[in-house]
Amino acid sequence: MLNRFSPSLIGLALAGVLSITHASDLVVGGKNFTEQQIIASMTGQYLEGLGYQVDTRAGMGSAVLRQAQENGQIDLYWEYTGTSLISFNGISERLGPEETYATVQELDAEKGLVWLNPSAANNTYALAMRIGVAEERSIHSLSDLARAVNDGEPLSFALNAEFYARDDGWRPLQEAYGFQVGRRDVNRMDSGLVYQALRDGQVDVGLVFATDGRIPAFAFKVLEDDQNFFPAYALTPVVREETLEAFPELEDQMNALSSLLDDDVMADLNAQVDVRRLSVEEVAKTFLEEHGLL
Repeated sequence: MLNRFSPSLIGLALAGVLSITHASDLVVGGKNFTEQQIIASMTGQYLEGLGYQVDTRAGMGSAVLRQAQENGQIDLYWEYTGTSLISFNGISERLGPEETYATVQELDAEKGLVWLNPSAANNTYALAMRIGVAEERSIHSLSDLARAVNDGEPLSFALNAEFYARDDGWRPLQEAYGFQVGRRDVNRMDSGLVYQALRDGQVDVGLVFATDGRIPAFAFKVLEDDQNFFPAYALTPVVREETLEAFPELEDQMNALSSLLDDDVMADLNAQVDVRRLSVEEVAKTFLEEHGLL
């Protein structure tokens, strides 16, 4: 989600970025939540292993990080296709994953930013069930879920209040898949409580984020969005054009790392930090070592 800052706050944050004086081949950025901290650390360690001198600056707000890259203080960071489409380019039209990527690739190229190959990690909204319940009821996709609802199977849902009320949320999702759930079967609660309610069997279906570490930790099954209702938020390395001109080999190197990531991989990495309480640096290093990249 895009963090909102006043111009004065953005200016102060960028001043902090500029205050770092030591020279680096590459400055790698990252946002201020677990997944982004992991991927920033992973990228920094990976590139250092390839011989680059890297300055890694994680923990930045989304708007500040994007402006820092546009202004040349950040060479590389991993962005989500949907964030660029909606928050940075103001496109509200619903697009499929490939069209979303192509659109941000074209629009951001005008700003000197190059989108490399997207990973298969898509940190978007999703509906999930406990694995055993989903298997027992043969519900693997949102179309399967719609069929079950329409067949009168008793199912209870947990959603956060924002998604329930949004114009592109719960109501249009039901319309897109052709089902309708009565209000008494929908529980509205904070996002964190959704995971607990689903884990504890208080509800059958819950709204989650697709790469959240609690999905594998709590043995959830993410239902396939087979009609591509949810916006695509593919995790993708984005590099300044000037940086690629200086280091053309960086494209293939980053694409190799991107090819290793998908929803299950990122959810497991997130769980190692958020559930098992391992350090970000340790989790990133272990992943690189396991794949022969460090």
